[in-house]
Amino acid sequence: MDFGGARDYIIQRLRLELKPTLYYHSVEHTIDMHEATQRLIAAEHITDNTAVLIETAALYHDAGILFQYTNHERASVELSRQKLPGFGYSPADIDFIAEMIMVTSLPQRPSSLSGQILCDADLDYLGREDFFIHSFQLRLEWQIEGIKNLNLHDWLKTQVSFLSDHQYFTRSAIALRNEQKNRNLNEIKQLMLLINL
Repeated sequence: MDFGGARDYIIQRLRLELKPTLYYHSVEHTIDMHEATQRLIAAEHITDNTAVLIETAALYHDAGILFQYTNHERASVELSRQKLPGFGYSPADIDFIAEMIMVTSLPQRPSSLSGQILCDADLDYLGREDFFIHSFQLRLEWQIEGIKNLNLHDWLKTQVSFLSDHQYFTRSAIALRNEQKNRNLNEIKQLMLLINL
């Protein structure tokens, strides 16, 4: 299987074809998630062919947004089924990748370690210091795409709810990201108090 070819193909397409107003679901998000996936694969000691398939799923997980915003994971699966055979992926490989892509849909409910890695990588930013940058990129994207147009207070409220309900699944992500995620949550709550003054 030609992982390098599959990777280069989708990154190039995302760079050339994504709408520039997709501030959150950008090619940078895909690259960022792929890097987080690699970290978690190493930390969880996955070394066989499964690692390559998880990485491929990470690279293709949001590619369907080239065609549709809502339920873009399904379009990502379709694109994977169309393109990955040309890079030497078997039908069984592609079925596995399709399952991994779909597990990133919200609400996330992964039932395997592979799915847990992918879900944790997709929302890695929740537990990082650059959380607020990504959060407001998503808010702007939602406004432009007509998904939701929330004022600052309501946006922060949705973020409190999301972070409070969210959980990392892998031991590695819990150890690496939970502490900062809780700090981010507390900062949002403090911001809301300031806004209400």
